[in-house]
Amino acid sequence: MTVMAEHTSQMSVDEFETIASAAPETVTLEFINGRIGVKAVTDGDHSTIVSWLARRCMQARADLDLYQGQGLRVEAYREGRAKPDAVLAPEAHFAGHGEWAEPDGALMVVEVTSYDSDTDRRDRHEKPAAYGQSGIPLYLLIDRDSCTVTVHSSPDWQVGGYRHVLTAKFGEKVLLPHPMGIELDTEILKNYVR
Repeated sequence: MTVMAEHTSQMSVDEFETIASAAPETVTLEFINGRIGVKAVTDGDHSTIVSWLARRCMQARADLDLYQGQGLRVEAYREGRAKPDAVLAPEAHFAGHGEWAEPDGALMVVEVTSYDSDTDRRDRHEKPAAYGQSGIPLYLLIDRDSCTVTVHSSPDWQVGGYRHVLTAKFGEKVLLPHPMGIELDTEILKNYVR
């Protein structure tokens, strides 16, 4: 039998939102697993990857928008706050929402790894659990450290993440399953790593 240690939050969600609203634009704060986290400032390659993905998705699905910087209420009972690198949702879905929107309607969230010490914990472990618990159909991780693309699908509240995880190397074709239904040729991603 596995015994889980009780997790104590650093602060309340309201306290986090107050801190996040006062943070300068050069800092992106998130609140996952009861802990405040700082996302590294993106570099040119990071931004280029998000732009590349936006073009691919918009060409295949003109009914969608790719949002950058949209905060989402995630985790069990929506007690976490994440700012994915991109969120794919129906056109104008987040119009009128504040800084932290409900994830309902988000079809896919995207993270592109940064070259910082928190990437492993944040992007590879905490975020798949938080996004899956929130019922977001797809989580796409573009991992510049391992030169891989990982597609998480079939969110499962009980598992605390996603039931299906497919990883492909840069250069391979990757299918983004329902509700996206598009294929990505990831060859160009080889150009955007250190």
